[in-house]
Amino acid sequence: MTKALSNFQMDQLIRLRHDLHSQPELSGEELNTAQRIISELEQLGADEIVGGLGPWLEPDGNALGGTGVIAIFDSGKEGPSLLFRSELDGLPIEEISDLAYRSEVPTKAHLCGHDGHMSILMGLAMRLQEQRPERGKVILLFQPAEETGKGARALLADPAFQDHIPDMAFALHNLPGLALGEVGLKQGAMCCASRGIRICLEGKTSHASMPQDGISPVGALIAIAEGLAAMSNGLDEGQGLDDNYKLVTITHMTMGEPCFGVSPATGELWATLRTVSDGAMDELVKSAHALAKSEADRFKLYLELEEDDVFDACTNAQVTTEIVAKALKAEQIAIHELSDPMRWSEDFGRLGQHCHSTLFVLGSGEGHPQLHNPDFDFPDALIPIAVRVFERIIRDQLG
Repeated sequence: MTKALSNFQMDQLIRLRHDLHSQPELSGEELNTAQRIISELEQLGADEIVGGLGPWLEPDGNALGGTGVIAIFDSGKEGPSLLFRSELDGLPIEEISDLAYRSEVPTKAHLCGHDGHMSILMGLAMRLQEQRPERGKVILLFQPAEETGKGARALLADPAFQDHIPDMAFALHNLPGLALGEVGLKQGAMCCASRGIRICLEGKTSHASMPQDGISPVGALIAIAEGLAAMSNGLDEGQGLDDNYKLVTITHMTMGEPCFGVSPATGELWATLRTVSDGAMDELVKSAHALAKSEADRFKLYLELEEDDVFDACTNAQVTTEIVAKALKAEQIAIHELSDPMRWSEDFGRLGQHCHSTLFVLGSGEGHPQLHNPDFDFPDALIPIAVRVFERIIRDQLG
């Protein structure tokens, strides 16, 4: 087995995790989190640290500065480059807990475990400080805006990151419902593609006593909602997820103003589309757009379609998945062979379009609160387990 972190190191990592937990920042806003990460990495002697990665423009034209950070531990010798990724962002959810380190920021919290994932990479940096790889180099990536699907895309579009695209990339995500410390692993499709669509309709207002003189979106909204729901075939529990899997979830709908005297002119419907593959997503998007256009035309409404929260499918390469499996066996960590991909999405899949990559899940406990729940908290006991797995991968591949 790899060398264990010392009690002192674990105390430092847990303190860091709790500090990060108490000060969450949302996607694209992780300036203080990134600065804390850079400060910690500087103390651990990384050969190169690059911050400010992954800027992008919001639809309103507002420029958001990059908050991504990479730290490089270089052997100085020829060899492959291995990247290990964690996320920086929290969620726009109010935390419900009595923890001494609970979120101090109203309506924002680390309820997905990204605070723990960052601490894992910092633990790996501690081990790399003690012993560099014998060849090649290791890149530790602290990525912004994973929760919105924008972070990996912005990072890969940033020229400052172009020279650091690795030969292989690895990441993990903690997973409640799986035994504490057990790893869920599979080759091929690992996380679904997903996409949010906004369907905006506009007609003409009228007095509520004379609705025939207006053009109301109500009929189109109902027809579109029913049509989208009919596209789903992935609602049954226990159903296998293959390339035919489609899930459409209506997440928001609004119409007009809260007024009894007006027949409304405007309506808006939000839906999340979900498939196993990117090709199936393209087809589902075409069907959703065609439905919206058809119903808007039928009811003589002006239509605008927007897309957001776009996640590509996450697919695990054979070579990197076998490397993870070998490391888990060497570290005597239980492997749970996953039969289906995760229904949720991960923008790590976009990085996997540029190199061999594997994402695996690390069990947070069978009875642990679910991800994105207001009472979720990352188990600190996972930090040393994950560090061992990642370090074993490095030692096996780079010496």
